[in-house]
Amino acid sequence: MNLSFFDQFSTPYLLGIPLILPSLLLPALLLPSPGHRWINNRLSTIQLWFAHLITKQLMNPLNKAGHKWALLLTSLILFLLSINLLGLLPYTFTPTTQLSMNMALAFPLWLATLLTGLRNQPSTSLGHLLPEGTPTPLIPALIMIETTSLFIRPLALGVRLTANLTAGHLLIQLISTATITLLPMMPSISILTALILLLLTILEVAVAMIQAYVFVLLLSLYLQENI
Repeated sequence: MNLSFFDQFSTPYLLGIPLILPSLLLPALLLPSPGHRWINNRLSTIQLWFAHLITKQLMNPLNKAGHKWALLLTSLILFLLSINLLGLLPYTFTPTTQLSMNMALAFPLWLATLLTGLRNQPSTSLGHLLPEGTPTPLIPALIMIETTSLFIRPLALGVRLTANLTAGHLLIQLISTATITLLPMMPSISILTALILLLLTILEVAVAMIQAYVFVLLLSLYLQENI
């Protein structure tokens, strides 16, 4: 019984072919494509307004040098947001519940921000490892602590996104299973459980949006430290 709860996180296969790649490409079909008309339909207008709002929020903390990352960061947050929300639909697979995929997104982007800082301002980037005014006996220990915290950043990015989405999906499945099981025995309790399930689903929609925003926001803050 416990194993079946985690079956939803295994990669689906069709004729021996993993379907994770089509699930990653599907959100791209929902994004607006450029047209030849000056005025598009209402859906495209809302999507473009939403993308502009996200870009503005992400670029506000960054200086002018960081605006080169606008396209990458905006594309990433729209990608994560689409995958997280589509994964809440019934009989779907959520690729962002896979730690390997989240680490594949977090590690290269974190490394890119780090290398950007080491190339543009090496003294300032290395200066983050040792706070100003540190007593001499504590210098080796603080350098080791700061270095460890620096290399833990991509792991924290990937694990945070994976853990939050996995926990939410497990709670939804557990409560929905309890609702169906209690329906023939205690209908009133089953209705109450269904209401809790509805509230939890609304909460998970918010969590899916917040986690995508937090993932990209932390990357933008790492970038701000290195430019």
